This record gives sequence, structure tokens and C-alpha cells, in this order.
Amino acid sequence: MVDQGPFAYWVILASFFLALVLALLPLPEWLAWGRPEWVALVLVYWVIALPQRVGIFTALLLGVMLDVAEGAVLGQNAFALVALALLALLLYQRLRVFSLWQQSAVVFVLIAINQMICQWVQNLEGAGSQTLFFLLPAVSSALLWPFVLQSMRSLRRYYRVS
Repeated sequence: MVDQGPFAYWVILASFFLALVLALLPLPEWLAWGRPEWVALVLVYWVIALPQRVGIFTALLLGVMLDVAEGAVLGQNAFALVALALLALLLYQRLRVFSLWQQSAVVFVLIAINQMICQWVQNLEGAGSQTLFFLLPAVSSALLWPFVLQSMRSLRRYYRVS
């Protein structure tokens, strides 16, 4: 049995809580377009690191909480995050051996798919974007992936979360 730190579950919950807070932090309008998808980044990290603990159900709960917190159509973020978690679960063994920049490219594609699903739901309700600016969070998230990966990995190792 692997030696677990006493804070193993709390570290995962705290990281998701921090990601939700960062997702809701008010930003100026010119900066809000490029806001990274913090919840999706943290979800992808935990799915890659601990696929036996974090998966589809976690993504569903996070998505519903994000829908309620943002005031989005109930199920929009839930559907997008479940699709993201499913793809990350299918790719996690490959992602672990990719270089950092290859992982960033895959994270860009995963978060772009997440954004396209959210955009599709917003178009169904008549509130979607008419330009491709809705993909800017995928770019900023991919650029931040190396920092998120290193900080989350060091946090996981420090608290012995496995």
C-alpha cells in the first residue's frame, strides 16, 4: 500500500476550489476574453496524475458547480468537462510520456474542444460568439500548462497524494 499523506483528499478538493475561485475572479473585459480555463486545467492534471481517483463523476460535479456559479445553462459546463475528462482518460498514458510542449499542444486541443462544446450550447440559446475569440482561453491555458503542471506536481509530491 502506498503511504498516503493525511491531506490527500483535501489537496485535490482545495485545488478544485482554487480553480473555481480563479474562474470566477472578476477581470476587465479586455482580459476576460483570454481567461484560462482553470477548472479544466486542474481537471486535466488530476485525470492524468490520478485516473483512478479523478474521472467522469468528478468532472460532472465540477461542471454543475461551474454552471451554477457562472449562471450558465445547467449542463453546459458539465457536458463540456465530462467530454474533456473522457478524452483525458483515454489519452492519459500517452500524455505522461509526452514532452512538456507536446502536452501543451494536447491541452490546447482538449480545452479547444471544451470551448467548442460550450460555444455550441450558447449558440443553441442564441448567445454565442460570432468570432473565433472564444478559443482564446485554449491558447492561454496551453501557455500556462507548464506552470500548472509543475506547481500541481510539486503540491502532489509534498502532500504525498497518490
